[in-house]
Amino acid sequence: MNWDRPILTDSGGYQIFSLSDIRTLDEEGAKFKSHLDGSSHLFTPENVVDIQRILGSDIMMLLDECPPYPSSYDYAKNSMELTHRWAKRGRKQFLETQSLYGHKQFQFGIVQGGTYPELRTASAEFMAEQDFEGIAIGGLSVGEPIPLMYEMTDLNTDVLPSHKARYLMGVGTPANLLESVARGVDMFDCVMPTRNARNGTIFTRHGKVNLRNSKWKDHHEPLDSDFPSDLCQKYSMAYIHHLLKSNEIFGLTLASEHNLQFYLWLMNEVRNHIANDTFSNWYPGMVKILESKI
Repeated sequence: MNWDRPILTDSGGYQIFSLSDIRTLDEEGAKFKSHLDGSSHLFTPENVVDIQRILGSDIMMLLDECPPYPSSYDYAKNSMELTHRWAKRGRKQFLETQSLYGHKQFQFGIVQGGTYPELRTASAEFMAEQDFEGIAIGGLSVGEPIPLMYEMTDLNTDVLPSHKARYLMGVGTPANLLESVARGVDMFDCVMPTRNARNGTIFTRHGKVNLRNSKWKDHHEPLDSDFPSDLCQKYSMAYIHHLLKSNEIFGLTLASEHNLQFYLWLMNEVRNHIANDTFSNWYPGMVKILESKI
């Protein structure tokens, strides 16, 4: 890949959630039925560690079950307890294989428990006790209301150790990131920057922009010539609008690169404000800007 920066690999836990119609779960692990040829593929807490060892990622995730929203209390509890049992097996495999590979790797636990505070707290306490190198907050951003996501995140970061990385999985919009950082989250992942770009939406320092909107058809100036993306510095909005309306791949590329650069810019701003002890005063106003539309 020629990528010399950190790489994080997931375990297949999200596919347990998103491909629930072609998989079965039991104590051993998750068995998937291929949509191509019907063959069976078993993912266990142990072999997903081995796979991620071979891939050579810097951070590997445990095999877990992400319950859907909404889930009953009993389903969320049983799912959480299965994830906990898998976590012990996955951690054991990680510790027993760490001397077999020259590349130093880290393993993160994953908190589950649905949207039930009692379960969320219990799962966070369990994962904190396992001495992982970092801990993820899983099972959110799966359809629950945003305020509930923030509530559960707040609940978990109150329990998880502050000296280890806390990673909120599958989140989210720029505003979601700022709100979650304010609640103690350090790391994120999400397809949103590129998915939204492919649909014609970009994020900017002044709000969201729908590049397909006809208002840009005759706008023959860059959107924000001071922002360091090709989309902003090199091309007019009329041209970008034309590319997207014509389904030209170059338009999708420019929009995707812009959103990725915007996310990097935003998180750099976050780090600077935290370092200068100005984050708490800065972020509420920035959230309002990020949620507005141009």
